[in-house]
Amino acid sequence: MSQSRFTLDDLKRILCEGSGAPEEGVLDGDILDTEFADIGYDSLALLETASRIEREYGIELDEDLIGDATTPRAFLDAVTGHFAVTAA
Repeated sequence: MSQSRFTLDDLKRILCEGSGAPEEGVLDGDILDTEFADIGYDSLALLETASRIEREYGIELDEDLIGDATTPRAFLDAVTGHFAVTAA
C-alpha cells in the first residue's frame, strides 16, 4: 500500500489488530500524549505494531525511533517522518 499519511486512527486499528484492544474506551479520547504502558500496551505490542505497519505500508521503520516512541504522538511522528523522508 502506498500512502504518505498515517493517522491516529490507523495506529489504533493496527494496535488492536495485533495486540488486542485494551480495556473498553481506553483508546477513545485524547491519548496522543499518554504513555503506551498507561493504555495497556507493552514494548512487545509496539514491536508487533511496527512490524504490521511495515508489512501493510511496504516500508522499513527506524528501530531506534520506534523503540523510543513511548506515546502515540511519538509513534505517529516516527512513522510519518519516514513518509516525509521517502517522499523527498
